[in-house]
Amino acid sequence: MKKLSFLLVLLSTQVFAESRSERIIYGVDNRVEPHQASELQQKLSLSTAGMINRIKVVEHGDHAFLPPATIVNDMGLCPDEKFSEQPSSVVCSGFLVAPDLLVTAGHCIPNQARCDEVSWVFDYKIKKDDNRADMMVPKSKIYKCAEVIEAKLEASPTGLVDYALVKLDRVVDDREPLKYRTEGKIADGQEIFVIGHPSGLPTKVAGDAKVTSNSEANYFEANLDTFGGNSGSAVFNATTGIVEGILVRGAKDYVGDEVLGCARVFEAPQEIEGISSLGESVSRITDIKALAENP
Repeated sequence: MKKLSFLLVLLSTQVFAESRSERIIYGVDNRVEPHQASELQQKLSLSTAGMINRIKVVEHGDHAFLPPATIVNDMGLCPDEKFSEQPSSVVCSGFLVAPDLLVTAGHCIPNQARCDEVSWVFDYKIKKDDNRADMMVPKSKIYKCAEVIEAKLEASPTGLVDYALVKLDRVVDDREPLKYRTEGKIADGQEIFVIGHPSGLPTKVAGDAKVTSNSEANYFEANLDTFGGNSGSAVFNATTGIVEGILVRGAKDYVGDEVLGCARVFEAPQEIEGISSLGESVSRITDIKALAENP
């Protein structure tokens, strides 16, 4: 199966974890800023975070400068593409499930060595008042990855298992952990949305999606508008607002513009049932044993 064929690549290099080009747009591009989303989605977005390479963060007093990357420079995105003018400072996404515990994709943090190299930043988002993201943030919003509680990135008889639960260096006391499914599985065709950092951009909310395949034990598939950088994002049940899973992999998202020599978002049909090359995979959060044992 296509998803399992990625395993050797995932296990052999950490470049995949920092790739910003393995997702896609289905139908209309539904990505919006948190302040443009619903009241519930705005609240949920506060408990999501972006992963940054610690070595690239420059501290200055009580503040820190985030990496000044952009997808125009890093990936050659066409300047007229959506969000092309925004920074792309983070390499993966994650979300709080307890005051000092965060969930992300296993290929983002597969082991303690990688944990020691990264930090997590909250509130990396576009502000409503000036339509910009702060690149100099209070150090109080940045948390080190202190310990890997549980991480899996491996093939199993029932599919590819891809998740990580990590402990932060201190408690996050100014926002609530997210609620998540503890048993059973999401319903077929259930409407969902995702919150994370597509292509390393400031936080984006993307809805108008649904479960398109639900037969695998370890993951389900959906037509979510997600990109590299969304790896580790929380995928929410649009009815209940609880986390159903972790965005981990999907189809390609950019194609070349041969005339202008730059990259454009690849657009696919909204309805993808029966098209095996399309679909974004979401690891079931119920697979994380440490959470199942201590909900």
